[in-house]
Amino acid sequence: MKFAFSISTIALVLLGSGNPIELGIFGRHSSMVLAQTVPEAVGRAYGLLDVGWVDDAIAAFEEALVVYPDSVPARLGLAIAYRRAGRDPEALLAYERVLDLDPANLLALKSIGLLGTYRLEWRERGIAALTTLLDLEATDEEARGLRALLYGYEFRLAEALADYRILLENPNPAPDVLLGAAQIYTYSGDPQTGLMLFDRYRGTGGSVSGYAAIANGRALRETGNFDRAIGLLESQLTGFETYDDPQVAIEGRVELARAYLADGQPQQALASVTPLRGRPEAVLPLARALNEIGRQTEMPSLAGEAVTLYRQALTQTPNPPISLVREVADVLSGIPEEREYALDLYRQLVAAVPDDPVLAVQKLTLESQLGGVSPAQLRPALAAVLDPLPADPLERQRLAGALVRLDPPDSEFLDAYRELAQSGVDVPLLHFRIAQIFVQRNDFAGARQALDRYEIASGTENEPISQLLLAQIDRAEGNLEESDRRYQDLLANYPEDEEIVEAALRGLVGVRLAQNRTDAALELYERLLAANPEDLTLQLGRTSLAYQQQLVSLEEAEAVLENWLQTQPETATPQELFSLVGILPPDLDREALYERLLEIDPYYLPVQFRLVQTIAIRDPEAARAWVAREIERNPDNVGVYFLQGEFAQNDGDLDIASAAYEAILQREPDNSDALAALGGVRFGQRQFSEAQVLYERALALDPENFGIRRSLAGLTVARDRPLAALEQLEALQLEQISRGIGDPDLSNQIQQIQEDFLRRRGFQPPWERY
Repeated sequence: MKFAFSISTIALVLLGSGNPIELGIFGRHSSMVLAQTVPEAVGRAYGLLDVGWVDDAIAAFEEALVVYPDSVPARLGLAIAYRRAGRDPEALLAYERVLDLDPANLLALKSIGLLGTYRLEWRERGIAALTTLLDLEATDEEARGLRALLYGYEFRLAEALADYRILLENPNPAPDVLLGAAQIYTYSGDPQTGLMLFDRYRGTGGSVSGYAAIANGRALRETGNFDRAIGLLESQLTGFETYDDPQVAIEGRVELARAYLADGQPQQALASVTPLRGRPEAVLPLARALNEIGRQTEMPSLAGEAVTLYRQALTQTPNPPISLVREVADVLSGIPEEREYALDLYRQLVAAVPDDPVLAVQKLTLESQLGGVSPAQLRPALAAVLDPLPADPLERQRLAGALVRLDPPDSEFLDAYRELAQSGVDVPLLHFRIAQIFVQRNDFAGARQALDRYEIASGTENEPISQLLLAQIDRAEGNLEESDRRYQDLLANYPEDEEIVEAALRGLVGVRLAQNRTDAALELYERLLAANPEDLTLQLGRTSLAYQQQLVSLEEAEAVLENWLQTQPETATPQELFSLVGILPPDLDREALYERLLEIDPYYLPVQFRLVQTIAIRDPEAARAWVAREIERNPDNVGVYFLQGEFAQNDGDLDIASAAYEAILQREPDNSDALAALGGVRFGQRQFSEAQVLYERALALDPENFGIRRSLAGLTVARDRPLAALEQLEALQLEQISRGIGDPDLSNQIQQIQEDFLRRRGFQPPWERY
């Protein structure tokens, strides 16, 4: 942006020696300056300035100000002279002294705005001056363009865009406006518009160089024009080196590295920034480049070097700006070993900018990851930030980028996630988080649709994270073979990726449990523990299974739980903790633990049941009232009806149990668990025919369910058909044996039927003869 101010700007008119000088308009709204008579000493100083004797003019203005300290023309002339002499700090102070006397002086306001482009520490003063000017003269395109540029320098992109949108309403905007707008649109995440504006600027005859060329290279890269980006930046490298500002060459090399990286040439990317190593002024740009290269090529040494450089950039910058602190925090928060330091930075930022919702989300996310807040504490804090969502599109983009780091997402905020996604933010992972929320809500069709949108938005197909979630959906829907296949494919295709291998093995544990192959699930836990023997979460999961299989005692299982509770923060609540707590017998000493876990997942039935059991030990009526309150609070939560049904069955109240399971089936007619449970109630009521129908409906929905098949065999016994029951149970036993599973209870049931059958025919079982 170029501006030229001359003596003619202030309409200086010399009327002759010894006569007063009539001075024109310094500021159109200045009553102090309009048609002001200027002392002869001030006019003489202007005359010296007009003929180019700048140092003499400065001395003359300074002498005049001794006599006329409140003369606006004298102070304005001194400021102009300082600028012409290259004494910018003194010029800035002189212009500000003009504003002390005449706050509406347009020339001083615009000059301070221009000086704001010279130094980082003057930018805010420049923005403030130009804002005052535009309040007085809203149609001044020159001032608006200058302010837009300063906003861009400060990375206040939303405000810069607002100014550029106004300027671009002009059918023939100035070339400088086109060039500035092209850069801001590019850096605001709209490279397509940026590229169009660069082309329009070239159409005016202008050439793109320096920082503008770097932005042009970025716009080309982000629109997929990798070859053109590389060609443009390569051709500019020599020119970059000739700039007085060394940052041009530095940033140019960094942008060239990004273009090479996008084009699949990581070694060329690294080579382009290697000359920057060891240059103090290149610390931050080099950190950015090495971080990107290291992240995309999985080169830990580069990532480590980038962390060192980021820390160095902070320590060597006195009073680092918020934008720098924010950038370092954003990068380091993605590195597990650096999250504590990143959290300290976010806390500083939130204290400095308390109304920024993005910073608040980033801080809360890290606190959650590090165990500083529990999910129950996180939810209200997040709700306060997300309601309402910001209206500005750029703020929504940044907020979406912060939210996707929260894994798993909280299903309470589905509406906020969907509103952000529907508002057009370019954050593909947001669709994946929405899919996770749908899975949490058992809406598997919605989850699959969200995954489709994720793959479209990210331009990927069959990504590991998508396959892991699809395998989880298949398992939840009962498609165990397909779920198994997906997990096995992941293990085969990514054997060196520890995170994928661990996630796939954990998923296979769930498949094996759904297949009633507990021994196989235990083997998978042993494999996981062999790779991570100190992982207490894995120890919880293995212990839960081993206790169910009676491979560890109650005392051993409780010792594992106690070790977890003693060594981990209360905010650490993995699913394995829920599983072990839910499988262990109720314990009054764990009542507070049950309540804490239910604050995190109010619908986890086994822990709900343990809590009700502990309440019932103290006060059975209070337990019933608790269940009734839960149903009244959330009448569509099928989980609480399961709780009511099971609690009533244990109390022997089959009528209430029946009503509870029927309530579930009214809401979900194909709920196989509810059908089987109601079949059990009818069994207990000796309504065998109805029980048979219910069990068979449940089995049709879940053919592999061992428990339902066993219940059907029990029903066959109750209908006095022992031989048919033996046939059913022995078939189940053979299946268990083929899977390497031993079931003592099944063997005892078979033996009991055989004994009863022999006794009824007058025979003593051979094992009772001796």
